[in-house]
Amino acid sequence: MKKSDMFLGIYILSAIIFLLVPIPTFLLDVLMALNISIALIILFNALFSQEVLNMSTFPMVLLFTTVFRIGLNVASTKNILTQGYAGEVVETFGEFVGGGDLIVGIIVFFILILVQFMVINKGSERVSEVQARFTLDAMPGKQMAIDADLNTGAITDAEAKVRREKIQAESAFFGSMDGATKYVKGDAAAGLMITAVNLIGGLVMGMLRQGLDFNTAINKYAIMTIGDGLVSQIPSLLISLSTGIMVTKVSKEADVGDLLLKELFSTPKVLYMVGAGLMAMGLFTKLPKVIFIGYGVVFIMVGRKMQEKFEIAQTEAAAKAVEEEELPIRKPENVREIILPDQVELEFGYGIIPLADVSQGGDLLDRVVLIRRQIALELGCVVPTIRLRDNIQLNPNQYVIKIKGIAVSDGEILFDHYMAMNPGHVEEEITGIPTFEPSYHLPAIWITESQRERAESYGYTVVDPPSIIATHLTEVIKAHLDELLTRQAVQDLINNITEQNQVLVNELIPKLLGIGEIQKVLQNLLREGIAIRDMITILETLADYAATTRDTDVLTEYVRQALKRAISNKYFPGGETTSVVTLDPRAEQDIMNSVKQTEQGAYITLDPEKTQRLMRSVKEEAEKLENLGRNPIVVTSPIVRMYFKRLTKDYYPDLIVISYNEIESNVELQSVGMVTE
Repeated sequence: MKKSDMFLGIYILSAIIFLLVPIPTFLLDVLMALNISIALIILFNALFSQEVLNMSTFPMVLLFTTVFRIGLNVASTKNILTQGYAGEVVETFGEFVGGGDLIVGIIVFFILILVQFMVINKGSERVSEVQARFTLDAMPGKQMAIDADLNTGAITDAEAKVRREKIQAESAFFGSMDGATKYVKGDAAAGLMITAVNLIGGLVMGMLRQGLDFNTAINKYAIMTIGDGLVSQIPSLLISLSTGIMVTKVSKEADVGDLLLKELFSTPKVLYMVGAGLMAMGLFTKLPKVIFIGYGVVFIMVGRKMQEKFEIAQTEAAAKAVEEEELPIRKPENVREIILPDQVELEFGYGIIPLADVSQGGDLLDRVVLIRRQIALELGCVVPTIRLRDNIQLNPNQYVIKIKGIAVSDGEILFDHYMAMNPGHVEEEITGIPTFEPSYHLPAIWITESQRERAESYGYTVVDPPSIIATHLTEVIKAHLDELLTRQAVQDLINNITEQNQVLVNELIPKLLGIGEIQKVLQNLLREGIAIRDMITILETLADYAATTRDTDVLTEYVRQALKRAISNKYFPGGETTSVVTLDPRAEQDIMNSVKQTEQGAYITLDPEKTQRLMRSVKEEAEKLENLGRNPIVVTSPIVRMYFKRLTKDYYPDLIVISYNEIESNVELQSVGMVTE
């Protein structure tokens, strides 16, 4: 058993022993001195701790010290009633405080009790209750702020975890303190009752058992009662004061001494005014001139000293600001930090700042967190940290989305307006400011808050500005997700499944494929919107076929076929009959005949005229599907799928190309046309 455990056990057990076993007066003196010492230790620790969690065990300490102090009080009461003597400590306190006068001693004792019970205890109890309530109410907001800082890259995952644990610890601490203050209040009330029992019981014992007259008995037992009460209540007062300090502590950055001096004596004009006021009181009233004028001079001198320090600090701050501005130019390591672009960045004008400012009710930061979560769940890829920055060079309501430091898309919103879009079946039109939806470039109009309900009743799709920005950002990220998938991100994805699939990972990497080759396969999948959540199936397929080919395009086709359930569920949900377009076998043969293999990969050398005819046919057939309200899907043979997709991606990037081997057998397809030359 550790020494600390033994001491704690003895400390608690001794309080029980005091209630049962008579304690010799010498030992009682030693224990009372220990009680005062512990109270002083607690007081100064509470005073100089920088934050409340430095004394997270304080509620438990309150309980232990209260029980120990009551045990001592009961033990001293036994000695007073049975022996008429409770040790030198009790007797000295009783005689010294009263100065030999019984009435003065009683008055001082009751003043001490009233101050503790009505001022310190009552105030500490109220502050503890309010602090606990406010801390618990503020928890959701603090957690959202941590998520926002984590999402914007201001803190790391480890720092976010530490902050969350700290918030939970603070809520638990103040919740415990709310109840622990009741111990201190009850202790003060118990001390008052024990004092009354000591006085009345002592008189009875002295007059009936010892034959003393009233005056002798009250002098003897009143001194002992007052001394015992003071020895008990002074540590209780110190503990109460410690409680008040802990629940009113707000600063976490400095010792209380430094903080008090800084806050009280850091404003020169305040000291000037106080000094002048004291000197005026000394000169024009009957107050002691030497004292008041002396204080006034001291305060004016201190104010002058503070002003000189303030001027020096201002000069140093200005010089430091200039130095920091020049620092990126003079230090090469800072230059390197500047030139590293953010993977994803959202810049906006000052008019959009309220949407991102939590204090103004903006929820754009929360939406950005949800975007990363949504894409992770939908596509299985972790989006890098999305930076949000204001840019005064942009128009007030403009925003720009950047990928790797380069602007790839932008948009503009109207603050306090809503965007209304006609889904195609709205008969009654509504007036507004014409515009285009930035994500899909659909025609839309800006309407006011008062028009919102009417527009929705007409059948318009109405969205608010944060939703517009979030949707646009989501679509841009999805379109460039393959670029954002780095080798490190691939390694992290593999690490997530390594523990449960050690054999698979060891067989594949690096014996058959490297991280870079796996990255290219995953990028090929993401480029066409195929989720990579099922990493085990993807790696299993690569392990099966990597021994025969290391062509990442071919390996991608094998992986797509292995993921046919996911692909079918994505494009043909519900098992209903779906309209598609097929590719003419002669066109397939021409495409395959034009494929040339090189060490750098395959490329297509199809005749330009045939390519143009093929693209015109694709456009015609895709329009048929769009008129039917279907996605433009072309079904081809497995061997030609990737080449046909490569051929059409520059003309029709949204065209979906699927091979027959990527479709589940229970899916029913209906061909409504054929792409021909």
